[in-house]
Amino acid sequence: MEKANKSQTNQIDIELTEDIADGIYSNLAIISHSNAEFIIDFVRMMPGVPKAKVKSRIILSPAHAKRLLMALRENVQKFENHFGEVELNDGIPEFPMNFGGPTGEA
Repeated sequence: MEKANKSQTNQIDIELTEDIADGIYSNLAIISHSNAEFIIDFVRMMPGVPKAKVKSRIILSPAHAKRLLMALRENVQKFENHFGEVELNDGIPEFPMNFGGPTGEA
């Protein structure tokens, strides 16, 4: 019974509203960081449209960014073990976007 109580106290009640549950499609992520935070801008680019819009911005502490990296790595590995290797399209152009800080693309 002690374990059940401990497990119940470690649970988090997470609410997923209907508008968030629909999700937002993104085909480009721009990652910037400072000494205190990581910022990930999720962008949707459309063919033939010269202007792309940031659809969502997530701000993370460095520790949470590293946890996200580890969780993504683990989940991609599980996905590939089940469905096969995810192929990266080498034809995707590089986007020279630097919004005032170190950036990366995902």
